[in-house]
Amino acid sequence: MALDISIALSLFLVGFLYSSVGHGGASGYIAVLSLFAIPVTTYKPLILVLNIIVAGMAFYQFWRSGYFKWKLCRTFLITSIPCAFIGSKFPIHGNVYNILLGLALVLPIIKLLGITPDVKEEKKKVVVVPALIIGAVIGFLSGMLNIGGGIFLSPVLILLSWANAKEAAAASALFIVLNSLGGLLGNSTEITITSSSALWFLMAAAGGFTGSYWGSWRFPQITVRYLLTAVLAIASCKLIFFM
Repeated sequence: MALDISIALSLFLVGFLYSSVGHGGASGYIAVLSLFAIPVTTYKPLILVLNIIVAGMAFYQFWRSGYFKWKLCRTFLITSIPCAFIGSKFPIHGNVYNILLGLALVLPIIKLLGITPDVKEEKKKVVVVPALIIGAVIGFLSGMLNIGGGIFLSPVLILLSWANAKEAAAASALFIVLNSLGGLLGNSTEITITSSSALWFLMAAAGGFTGSYWGSWRFPQITVRYLLTAVLAIASCKLIFFM
């Protein structure tokens, strides 16, 4: 029981922090389960379902607060959704999976530390051909890694001066929902819900609801960035070095 409560509280925190920056939290949920030595393969489809729910909440809140711009994600989605479906047919397991996901977590760590600028004074238009290619690559990786891909898209949008932080969060939230749906459709693993997993993911969804509201409407996000950076750094090191 103590273990279930610890996992539930950890997932609430992850849902809160991820959704406050427009993410669904799949990589964080996987990292938490790994930290507690829970076999992640059992919960992969359920994690995608939760990812859809939490990212959907984040999208709604960032859309309501006026940060969503359809042009920032439509081109990426053309290639990312089918590639997420294809990528889900080639799942990565074991140490290779852990190392790749751990390395993937380095991207949001860099972004949230402020090494990449959050706001550009002069934003550029999304360039179609690079966006199609980037969408395909992110979609395929997302399908293989069982995540929505927002941790890849957000830094890309900011680094290429296509969006500021909150615009990137809004675009990434919808991107995550649709890519997670694509990955879920291609996932053949049966969804199993136990009393423990129901508690865990209910708490994660509650965290997502709370975090998406505060992140889009209330928070100056600097505090959230550093808290999330710490969580991701610990999870990344655990996945890469201690699995």
